Amino acid sequence: MSRAKNTREFDFLRTLALNLGATEARVIPAGAVVVENRVVLKCRFGCDDYGKRLTCPPFTPRVDEFRKMLKDYKYALIVKFKSPAEADKDVSRSLLRSQYDSTMSRDLREKASKFWADWKSDKKRILLAVLELERAAFNKGYTFAVGFTSGSCGLCEKCNVEAGICLHPTMARCPEHAVGVNMKKTAEKAGMPITFPIKGKPEPTALLLID
Repeated sequence: MSRAKNTREFDFLRTLALNLGATEARVIPAGAVVVENRVVLKCRFGCDDYGKRLTCPPFTPRVDEFRKMLKDYKYALIVKFKSPAEADKDVSRSLLRSQYDSTMSRDLREKASKFWADWKSDKKRILLAVLELERAAFNKGYTFAVGFTSGSCGLCEKCNVEAGICLHPTMARCPEHAVGVNMKKTAEKAGMPITFPIKGKPEPTALLLID
């Protein structure tokens, strides 16, 4: 049986993803998900949520652990969204810098601040879509379906990391990059490339492992 015929059983997930606001959704073999050790370096050096969220490293499965888990899955649904956040050329080059450089112009800081506010407010929409896709797959008999969302968790203003107990365990999902998934390469292999660095509106992605 061809791969195309194999993946037709997941048409219900693709249709649901589009109904939930995705711009694209495709099913690929789980083995096509690109996992690289170096990805988590961008979590450890460059993200201020490192060690501050239970859905972020070092609390998530290590990359080698995730590689082993991934082998237990047959398929993955790659989902692409369009964020309402927008960054022009100058802002896109200054998004990280805006968080620590007080010498930036006021105009750039304000534009970057608006971008981050719009981005963060949209993360819950994507998370809820991931949870709905996961639920739909589970209810069709794919018992171990599990979703990964875009960006660090924002369910709580401050994560309960000191106690080590998530306050929203049924909703919290970790981002793909937290376990080493290179979503840029994975999306490209799926035939739905994403533009990064950001140009205009970001294209956040989500991942659903299916089995």
